[in-house]
Amino acid sequence: MRPENRRRHLLPWAVVGLWVVVIAVAAMFAGKLGGVQRDEAVDYLPASADSTHVEKVRQELPGGETTDVIVVYHRDGGLTAADRTAADGQLARIAAEQKLTAPPKGIPSKDGTTLMYPIASAAPTGPGADKEAAQKAFVEDVRAIATTDGDEAGAGGGGSGPDIASGLDIEVGGAGALMADMESVFESIDGTLMIATVLVVAFLLIITYRSPFLWIVPLVVVGAAAVSSMAVVYGMVRAFDVVVTSQSAAIMTVLVFGAGTDYALLLVSRYREELRRVPEPYEAMRTALRNCGPAVLASSGTVAAGLLCLLAADLNSSSGMGPIAAIGVVCALVAMLTLLPAVLVLLGRRVFWPLIPAYGSEVKQRRSFFAAMGSSAARRPVAVLGTGLVVLGALALGVLNLPGAVKQEDSFIDRPESVTAMQRLTDAYPDQSAQPISVMAPTDAAGTALDTTRTLPGVADAQRGRSGGGWTEIVVFAKDAPESAGESATIERLRSALGDETYVGGPSAQQIDLADTNADDRLYVIPLVIVAVLLILVALLRSIVAPLMLVAAVVVVWGASMGIGGLVFEPLLGFAGVDPGLALLSFVFLVALGVDYGIFLMHRMREEALKGAEPEEAALTALRSTGGVIASAGIVLAATFGVLASLPLVMLAEMGILVAVGVLLDTFLVRTYLVTSASVLLGRKVWWPGALSGPPAAEPVPERETVGSGV
Repeated sequence: MRPENRRRHLLPWAVVGLWVVVIAVAAMFAGKLGGVQRDEAVDYLPASADSTHVEKVRQELPGGETTDVIVVYHRDGGLTAADRTAADGQLARIAAEQKLTAPPKGIPSKDGTTLMYPIASAAPTGPGADKEAAQKAFVEDVRAIATTDGDEAGAGGGGSGPDIASGLDIEVGGAGALMADMESVFESIDGTLMIATVLVVAFLLIITYRSPFLWIVPLVVVGAAAVSSMAVVYGMVRAFDVVVTSQSAAIMTVLVFGAGTDYALLLVSRYREELRRVPEPYEAMRTALRNCGPAVLASSGTVAAGLLCLLAADLNSSSGMGPIAAIGVVCALVAMLTLLPAVLVLLGRRVFWPLIPAYGSEVKQRRSFFAAMGSSAARRPVAVLGTGLVVLGALALGVLNLPGAVKQEDSFIDRPESVTAMQRLTDAYPDQSAQPISVMAPTDAAGTALDTTRTLPGVADAQRGRSGGGWTEIVVFAKDAPESAGESATIERLRSALGDETYVGGPSAQQIDLADTNADDRLYVIPLVIVAVLLILVALLRSIVAPLMLVAAVVVVWGASMGIGGLVFEPLLGFAGVDPGLALLSFVFLVALGVDYGIFLMHRMREEALKGAEPEEAALTALRSTGGVIASAGIVLAATFGVLASLPLVMLAEMGILVAVGVLLDTFLVRTYLVTSASVLLGRKVWWPGALSGPPAAEPVPERETVGSGV
């Protein structure tokens, strides 16, 4: 056997064998990623904010970080003596079984309908302590005692079981309970998200390929990429103490499946085309990789570069998501350019059954849907471009209808017990917030800080708390409801009056810091993403005008998507607010992912121009050749992000909806109509200042590569 033939036979097997080893090793670590995910407050807060500093100091105080909950007893007609006795008995049992920082003390409401017991337990400290698990276990234990049946409650407190069981509502709320409920939701996300994403991708691949076998190959390969990415991220956590939140892990999963499947669609499409021209699958794959591989590399590089720009964000959750999501994209790219080609070559043409591309056969000519759309754009480019921009601009006006920042109580699609408990407290205690504001002051200045705090407008009560390490905690209760405008004003007055050496935190202060930091991050990260993407496109397309056109197109899509969010989030879906990081993260995803499709379209257009085609002909040929597979890729990517909309958290649902809508707008309106019509109008100027922008040469411009052909 000739060396060339031996390589053809051995190389695919060697690649598959290497990947088998990689998957076997990665599988041992991928499943451990969930165990190192962290969803503490500091993992989502801004690195430099007051509230972040407060959380860090609280962990160093005697007893460590506390888990604060409020046990709420409520009866519509007014609490009975038996209710109060039973409540005292339950809290005595909680105090006996749990290590509390202070004895429980009941606070009755003025109308006599509600009784609340604020309690706190210290989280475990020391090496290997699992704080999140201990906090959740404490909340579950408190709920188990507080929700015992009437007979047990009556026996524990000396009250009457039947009286307690009838009409008495017992709920556990507070910051600790809210975090426990959030943790329970996050624990359910990983498995649900993976299963839903696999099912959606499998369904779309079956429809796209119309083959009982072919869809399995890219799905298995993208699964290998997902396992590899989780193992790599787990390794980064262990080696560099990288923080992985449940949010960033969910986004990474979606990106691996969405981007990986897109790359598979593009490669398989080109491979199918080459099988009709080349007799050997090995050579057909080599040609396919040579022509579309660089474009896939460039598009994935654009996505990774855009995501890595998030490292400049001050918000911990945003800066941490950048490299984690980029790892997912890179793993998907490597799998699709190595494992997928090897498997397809080994399976040969039969994997396409029943639509096997025979050597020498011609594709059945049918009227192309995208050719018809492109022709209509070319006939009236000014009208098409103007109408499209007006439509997108009108949609963008919906931004004015976006609700404000989402409150913690509105972060769940289905409100858990912690949220309903806090709402009950807001109604029963209108003169004082049930959610404390935490002030950390230097111990030598704590007395002055406490006196100043008590004199400020909007403060209902302030008490000295724990001290240690040179810091003293002051627990402040505002007169206004949590996360209301009045409470926010009180927090700002506290920060102004207490000075720079004293820090103001707590759940409501965290929401303020999140909103402020996201606004600042947008000012830095968005321009950085635009510049990074532009530089890659300029190097790739050897033009300035074409990259500017593509970036402007995806920015317009982002604006229209945000506007659609304003039209549907609150009016149709009932979302009471938007996550403060939604604008920034959706911009990064839509710009980075949207430019992907522009790269494939413009590369094919450039190839046709290099062959001597006139601008209009090049634009229409590119759209006719790439439109179908780009549409399929767009649908797959939109569907995978759409899976996020089925999750029970508002922030993930909003992200999924925005990115899915944006990808569909980009695929079927912007790429098809606006970019095509703008390219026709600009003519050769679209390639300025490159050689293609000048008068047509007598011979086609020489070019060593034909990147992106046949995508």
